[in-house]
Amino acid sequence: MSVEDVLRPIAVIGGSILLTLVLVWLADRALRRIDTAHPETPLWGLLRRCRIPLQVVLCAALLRGSYDQSGLTVAKEHAAGIGQVLTLVLIAATAWLVVRAAAAIVESSYSRYAASARDIARVRRVRTQVTLIQRVVTAVVIVVAAASMLLTFPEMQAFGTSVLASAGLLGIVAGIAAQSTLGNLFAGLQIAFGDMVRIGDTVVVDGEWGTVEEITLTFLTVRTWDERRITMPVSYFTGKPFENWSRGGAQMTGTVLFHLDHSAPVEKMRQRLLEILQECPEWDGRSWSLVVTDTTPTTVVVRALVTARDSDAIWTVRCTVREQMLEWLRTEHAYALPRISTAPAPQDRVGELPER
Repeated sequence: MSVEDVLRPIAVIGGSILLTLVLVWLADRALRRIDTAHPETPLWGLLRRCRIPLQVVLCAALLRGSYDQSGLTVAKEHAAGIGQVLTLVLIAATAWLVVRAAAAIVESSYSRYAASARDIARVRRVRTQVTLIQRVVTAVVIVVAAASMLLTFPEMQAFGTSVLASAGLLGIVAGIAAQSTLGNLFAGLQIAFGDMVRIGDTVVVDGEWGTVEEITLTFLTVRTWDERRITMPVSYFTGKPFENWSRGGAQMTGTVLFHLDHSAPVEKMRQRLLEILQECPEWDGRSWSLVVTDTTPTTVVVRALVTARDSDAIWTVRCTVREQMLEWLRTEHAYALPRISTAPAPQDRVGELPER
């Protein structure tokens, strides 16, 4: 074995790896400088996340074009197999790079929009849309990459020709078999671009209220107030009615009901309600009221109406009003609390039946 037989594979393989590291280092350094010069956009900093897939792409491409020049016996005997493996790695790494770059562009665009926008509802809508767009792009890139990898095999090319010949029949069969999945897919797109529900919205589904935490093309996750996660198909939100408390603005109005005695001091309760609200930081000051809404033979129903900036704040305001008003009634006007009239049961003498 001559010196050339040893140095050639080292030069080819080592040179490819070294050139890859140098090119990626130069690209990363350039992105860092651009990011420092343009702090108004996070794009260049986010693109630095593409270093690893870029290294794999460059290395695989350089080796794919030069491995047959290494002079190695293995490379000569298994040239087709090595070329096939490097081609598959190159396709997969390119797809990885495209997904990373697309994610960086989408995230940068959303960050700049969120920083300049003042409408919270519009920001949530854009966030939902860009999230689903990113997932659609990722799915398309993966499918295209997988198809490209399969078509590198001669057997799969012949198989693909036969599949295309019967694509109409297969499409009908697949559509019938996967109609539920396809329905959820189109429902996800309808939710994203129809602005029905957005990430961060407060919704009520099946009697449970919570915040929309994640929206995909097939399912939606709602995080309830007690930290549970409810996962539902997105088709639920296009086929059934649901409450969206964030639609048209996050401001909300809440009520607190009191069942009291007929002697309850309603006018004093109004004054006390205003005092409670003025001391409650969650009350937004938009509106309040206290009225008698119903009566029964033993009680009256007093309704306190309060407002707040969002669903979390209205819950806090309602609890505060309920607790402090009941405490004030108990200490200052105990006679106003509901009372149950009772009478002693007749006592029968032992051994005798009661009169009928």
